[in-house]
Amino acid sequence: MCGILGTVNIDFNKKILDLLKHRGPDDWGIEEVKCKNFFVKFGHRRLSILDLSPKGRQPMYSYNKNLLIVYNGEVYNHLELRKKIKNIPFRSFSDTETVINYISLFGVESVKNFNGIFAFGILDIKNQKIYLVRDRFGVKPLYYHINSKKLIFSSELRPIKKLINTKLNLKNLATLLKLRYLPSPLTLYDNIFKLRPGHILEYHLLKNQMKIYPFTSSVEINTKIKFKDALDIYGSLFAQAIKRQLLSDVEIGILLSGGIDSALVAYFAQKYSNKPLKTFTVGFLEKDEANEIEDAKATSKIIGTEHYDVKITDHDFETTFEKCVTIVEEPLGTTSVIPMYYLNQLVSKYLKVVLTGQGADEPLGGYNRYLGEIFISKMPSSILKLIRPINTFIKNESFYRLIMIDEKNILKRFEQIYALFYDNEITKLIGIKDSQTYQLIYYFYNLLEGHKKDNVNAMLSNDLRMDLADDLLLYTDKITMHFSIEARVPILDNHLVEFLESLPLKYKINFFQKKYIHKKFAEKILPKKLVYRPKKGFKSPTKKWLKGQKGLYFKSLLTNPKSKFCNIFDPKEVDKIFNLHFSGKRNMERQLFTLISLYFWFKNE
Repeated sequence: MCGILGTVNIDFNKKILDLLKHRGPDDWGIEEVKCKNFFVKFGHRRLSILDLSPKGRQPMYSYNKNLLIVYNGEVYNHLELRKKIKNIPFRSFSDTETVINYISLFGVESVKNFNGIFAFGILDIKNQKIYLVRDRFGVKPLYYHINSKKLIFSSELRPIKKLINTKLNLKNLATLLKLRYLPSPLTLYDNIFKLRPGHILEYHLLKNQMKIYPFTSSVEINTKIKFKDALDIYGSLFAQAIKRQLLSDVEIGILLSGGIDSALVAYFAQKYSNKPLKTFTVGFLEKDEANEIEDAKATSKIIGTEHYDVKITDHDFETTFEKCVTIVEEPLGTTSVIPMYYLNQLVSKYLKVVLTGQGADEPLGGYNRYLGEIFISKMPSSILKLIRPINTFIKNESFYRLIMIDEKNILKRFEQIYALFYDNEITKLIGIKDSQTYQLIYYFYNLLEGHKKDNVNAMLSNDLRMDLADDLLLYTDKITMHFSIEARVPILDNHLVEFLESLPLKYKINFFQKKYIHKKFAEKILPKKLVYRPKKGFKSPTKKWLKGQKGLYFKSLLTNPKSKFCNIFDPKEVDKIFNLHFSGKRNMERQLFTLISLYFWFKNE
């Protein structure tokens, strides 16, 4: 795991590379290559996980010196791939050497055989090309800028911003307000992009031509598989995924919530370990429904791990908010960013690799929005019209938005289900409306042949490559790597997800029971009281924190006409959102969290 930086016809020094030092404090390297009229420079900061010796140092050449790579990630099946590489001497046990030589033999599209998390850049010296690749679910971020025979790519935005001039893209801001995050390929800058998950960018140096294409593809639904058989296969694949991702030359721990997902990960990780593993939980000093401290302790006791936890307060929330926005680099509307900071601060005192339970809700149907789509698609519009007049009395934000949806076009309905702010609200805030979300949803819906699936399975596939990749996984990567920690997501194992995507919806959501097959499998090995604990989600008690004095404090910041934020946002409209939340008529915590994130982002630009 590491930080990567590469340029074509743009120079950088170690000082620029060291903007990524937190991602790789153990070693570094810079390699310069002259390709005819092009000057290519690759830089790397290393976090040593596999093969801790200098033999794993990057940038690294292929065995024949035709390719040069800077690589961020772990390919967990690299030893299996290495067996397919014949008559090539290996210098190290690192997966980087496997990756570069495998691609040298089988081509860049053979990346589809890599089971892991990765983002990398390759210089093909012989063919005068640069390849950028991001793993199929976007666990590792990869940013790039390309213009006039110049290219920069990086694990983070910081180095790119130091090397070019940027400006705000207002259209992209409108999209962020719609979705609470920005899906790839968008960023808030007009000339910096994110490579989509499961895609390859190919740049021809001499022709100054770029093309981007996917290596991910649709999975056909298996309508004939019996549930008993599916359950057995799921259990086997789940266990194999955990075992595969324990590959490491350093100690591994687990981020443990009070829920079922991380409990299953911890159970199998502990099963395959010969000593108690360390588990870590974050909670809150005050009593709140979001608090998972006691549930996680109970889970740890059942599984037999060595457990640690940390508790935070509303003061920590206030003092760390700006720091978290700076670390993540992209403003988000997800309240769990702040507890994630304190959780990894705790982890960093003990180790530098953790397994997480992230990635279960998207392929298994764990969110209420999937029930919402079932409800909306089956409910006659006449019934919804009868309910809508009472919406002013509805305090549950999710249900309020659900009954407001009146759209038969599936993609437009998805857009409304995802919406944090509606178009009229966005226009009031910044003067324009979102014009891109529909096409962003359509891209993956079309690529993954959503029209051949039921509506919810199509939504699950999209969410795996959009919401999960560029929201939840994005902030997890940025915050864990800020503390020089590698976070692994075994539930996003290729084989496991491919199998889940092939299952009929009724095996995932059964009579409104979410993650059905997941829970039935868990019943076999964990106590039922653990399996069927009410879902809390990994979040903060921000609904409460954004009222009272803390809410008034943030309101004063966001409505200050002298702020950079108010150069873009209408303070009167922002004031209305705060007041709506203060009144208790609607819970606007996600909207306010997004706006506060944007305030701090503008402040530090």
